[in-house]
Amino acid sequence: MSRLAELPPESTQQAVGYPSIFLLVTLGALVPVVPTGAVVSSAAVVAFHQTSPLSMLFVFLVAASAAFLGDMALYWLGRRGVHSKNGSRWLAALRRHAPPDRLEQAQHKLREHGVAVLVLSRLVPAGRIPVMLACLLADWPLRRFARGDVPACLAWAVTYQLIGVLGGSLFAEPWEGVLAAVVLTVVLSGAPALWHRLRRPARADRPAVPGQRGGATGPEGQCRTEGRPSPEGQES
Repeated sequence: MSRLAELPPESTQQAVGYPSIFLLVTLGALVPVVPTGAVVSSAAVVAFHQTSPLSMLFVFLVAASAAFLGDMALYWLGRRGVHSKNGSRWLAALRRHAPPDRLEQAQHKLREHGVAVLVLSRLVPAGRIPVMLACLLADWPLRRFARGDVPACLAWAVTYQLIGVLGGSLFAEPWEGVLAAVVLTVVLSGAPALWHRLRRPARADRPAVPGQRGGATGPEGQCRTEGRPSPEGQES
């Protein structure tokens, strides 16, 4: 077990690790199913245990640049779908990962706070795609989106790197820190989706209140507009 837990030499880790981080984070930005936060945190754990003083800096630069490149590519593909008559599969994929309630919330916050919402969206689990889709529907140009995405990617890389540093400092063995960082990032990423699923049945079972918007019904199932005289029956 001790031999299996040993890591390759630092030169091998750097030669394989940095390109792997770049490819995985870029792929995760384009296809939001890869746990990119766990990738960055694990790389930070390994870099924390290395002797090179620049390892942490390289992990940060590679992760931030890959996240920015992936975001820009996905936004560019999404803009092509918005301006196309038939849309695109990329835009359809963005819509599938943005529930209507979260999209509406993102659009509202985007109108109020602008670029600041884009910066925070990468720090909120499952918040990147709804805000990106809101920017697309608001017809933000690529340059404006890029100005907000640069600090967003930098803050995201720092946050998940700090999680990796925490895991590396708590455990003596690198593999233990990697395991702790992966578990923590997966829990943080999956908590909002789990909470959303748990709240959905509660909202569905909640009784309708008469007078609500959307034609809520009362106990007899009658529409709230019932009782008003129709134009044909006003004289009778």
